Amino acid sequence: MRADARRGPPAPGLYHAALYMRLSKDDDGTLESASIATQRKMLRTYADENAYTIAGEYIDDGWSGTNFDRPDFKRMIADIEARKINMVITKDFSRLGRDYITAGQYTEMYFPEHNVRYIAINDGYDSTNPFNDIAPFKHVINEMYARDTSKKIRSAFQTKMLEGSYIGNFAPYGYKKDPDNKNHLIIDYEAAAVVREIFQMAVAGNRPSEIAAQLNQSGIASPVMYRCRARPNLDPNSYTTRREWTPSTICKLLANVVYLGHTAQGKTSKPSFKSKTAFRKPRDEWYIVENTHEPLVTQDMFDLVRKRSVSRRNEPKTGFQNVFSGIAKCADCGGNMSTTGSRKKGSPYNLVCGRYKLYGSKECSNHFIDYELLYQSVLSEVKEMLKLSEKDKKQVLADMEKARRSEKANETDHEMVKLLKTLKARDEELDALIRRLYEDNVSGKISDERFTKLNAAYEAEQRQVGQKIKLLKKPAVEETSDKESRRRFMELLDGLADISELTPNLVKRLIDRVEVGQGGYEQTPEGKKKRQTVRIFWRFVGELSA
Repeated sequence: MRADARRGPPAPGLYHAALYMRLSKDDDGTLESASIATQRKMLRTYADENAYTIAGEYIDDGWSGTNFDRPDFKRMIADIEARKINMVITKDFSRLGRDYITAGQYTEMYFPEHNVRYIAINDGYDSTNPFNDIAPFKHVINEMYARDTSKKIRSAFQTKMLEGSYIGNFAPYGYKKDPDNKNHLIIDYEAAAVVREIFQMAVAGNRPSEIAAQLNQSGIASPVMYRCRARPNLDPNSYTTRREWTPSTICKLLANVVYLGHTAQGKTSKPSFKSKTAFRKPRDEWYIVENTHEPLVTQDMFDLVRKRSVSRRNEPKTGFQNVFSGIAKCADCGGNMSTTGSRKKGSPYNLVCGRYKLYGSKECSNHFIDYELLYQSVLSEVKEMLKLSEKDKKQVLADMEKARRSEKANETDHEMVKLLKTLKARDEELDALIRRLYEDNVSGKISDERFTKLNAAYEAEQRQVGQKIKLLKKPAVEETSDKESRRRFMELLDGLADISELTPNLVKRLIDRVEVGQGGYEQTPEGKKKRQTVRIFWRFVGELSA
């Protein structure tokens, strides 16, 4: 969001309006007032009645108000940057968004800086009105609504998961949703035959890489391509997962208890309803309900495959053990980093993007990093975290809290103080108006009927102002989930001291993932030097800034 100077509207009184409409999956789509059609009719009528030129319609159907990474919203912003539009009209503030900070940035900063007039019809808001100060409070209310909705949805999902009802958007490969009950899985016989064949190949001793290669050579569609074939409205290019069979896909399939007839859900969680990053939960926190649908393989076959998988992982090879297996991720494609280098004992090893290793530059870049460099970097961070933990737990918690605060949070505090000051001033002004009203009534300047109407209006407004002040005065308390996450992370550090090396168990205990960026080279007095970006995301708390 730049603050560069902008030209004004094309001509005095001439506006090119963007009609922005949004409908979330969480909104009650059965209500006519919430539909896209109703929003369009309202916005077009308003624009026509006020002689505004409609420059275009921008519609995000099925997008949450807390997510501003919406296709048509971004298209609208691009058109603002291109100076194609200088007005944005929405049904109300909540259609623009339900994140207080981001919505406020657009209404209070971005739109004014770009000479864009903003109108929220049902909220009676027009940015050209200098007395319109309701926007910040409306954004707070909309965010509170989003938080409350998120809690209700999460609670409903937890109830369904405890019952063993399947709540995923798509059925697992090998199954499809029951037409009579979308929360129940039934066998998809075409895909189920492939699943059974995969298990049989694994029992016969084939490695995941060998199984994936055989399936690709046979032209069998991967789970993503199979799903897209069954549902033409899906775009395979929109998926981050591979469109071909990979060893990773095979491993996940062979470990999925869904093929035993069990439902395992709730495997990830987010620290906050606004967070986009999900962290994997320990297996003992999953919602696992047995015998919810028909199995595809027997328990004996499943156990044999798992036993062979564990045995293969424990086979001695060259003495080298990658402690970041399943933890080191490519920062761009999200795939696992794969070991590469000489197989001779004592030779150096490196990590590269697994997709690049398998499919070359058409899928991703190499993201090459020296294994020892990554190892020492992570070991240093773990030691530093343990040192701080031993020295002062409170300080570690404070550092986490500081890391979680962003510039946006500071802006929130500033806006809240401004809003509270405005509301208090209005409260005092209403007190004075009511006193003067009584005096005017007693002196006969206004009639009893007029007094009753005005007094009722002033008192109603004062009650609303008082409720807003009370709400804003409540101390800012972090979500319970955030506190619990930090507490659990501190528990992971308990009992750890004098760490001299990393082990797979230690890394998985403390770290959710390590992202390796592509990096590059920079010129130094000693010549070109590799510059690598490594980000550590700790379990339960995510990335902690320096």
